Order: sequence, then C-alpha cells, then structure tokens
Amino acid sequence: MSGFWLLLVFLIVRFGLLLIIKREAIQRAGYFAPIQKSEQIAYYIYQISNIVLFIFMIISTIKIDYSLKFYLGLILFIVGIILCAISLVCFAFPNGDGLNINGIYKFSRNPIYVAYFVCFLGSSLLIQSLIMFVTVIIFQISAHWIIVSEERWCIEKFGKSYEDYMKKVRRYF
Repeated sequence: MSGFWLLLVFLIVRFGLLLIIKREAIQRAGYFAPIQKSEQIAYYIYQISNIVLFIFMIISTIKIDYSLKFYLGLILFIVGIILCAISLVCFAFPNGDGLNINGIYKFSRNPIYVAYFVCFLGSSLLIQSLIMFVTVIIFQISAHWIIVSEERWCIEKFGKSYEDYMKKVRRYF
C-alpha cells in the first residue's frame, strides 16, 4: 500500500478540517512568527525536513507485515491524526484576545506540533524507514526553535496573559 495515503489523511485533517469548521483559521495556522537571525537556519531545516517527509510519504510503501513495528506505527499514526484534529478544532476558536488557551491548549501550548511529531513518527514506523525516522527527529528539533520564536512573538503580542499561561501550561505535554 502506498505511503501517499498517510499523507492524504494528514493533509485532509490538517487543511480540510479547518476549511470545514472555520476557514479564516487557515491563515492563522499558516502564519510563522518573525524569526531572529539565529533562528533562520532552524526555519529552513524545518521547511526542508517537512518537504522531505511529504516526499518520503508519497514515494514510499507501507510495510504491512503485522509486526510490532507495524502495529506501533499504526497506533501512533492514528493517535497523531486524532490529536491533530482535536488541536485544530481548539486552534480555530481562540479566546476574545486571539489566544488559544482552551481545550487541549490547557495541557500543551503546542499540541499541533506534538501531533505532527506523533503522526510522522507513526508514518516512519509504518514505512519502516530509518532515513524517514531520522528526518522526523530533525524535523522535531528544528520545530522546537520555531516554537521558541512563536512563544517570543506571543509574549510581545499578548504580554502578561501569555506569560501567565506559560507558567501554568507546559510547552509540550
């Protein structure tokens, strides 16, 4: 079975869900906070690794061998997709100030990034590719620096309310 189906499911949830529930949330989801010069390399690595992951999913085959690796990959992929869907629904409905602090955002400041990681990790196990697994790790490390820049931007935009939120809620889980 083609890994393209993994990518298709991911993209339908990632973009289709926002189109259905709140179209204007797509612009917010696609916005990257301003990055500092020291973060530019991480930004480019993030974008390149994202493209590599998508290409890998398109050209690879899911190894349906009913092994532990297969079942673990399937579980992680499904959990990642569900987590992504929940995160996007909560993301689409920020509070009156434009800050996401409700739903799953009460437990993680960055649940969408966590969802991506879990989903891509599951995909790498389903495809059984060490190269894809390493790319997922590179993707997540670079995503951390994107998150740091987003949090700096949120402090600038939301001030004390975001700082208070940071004290109450972990960056990941």
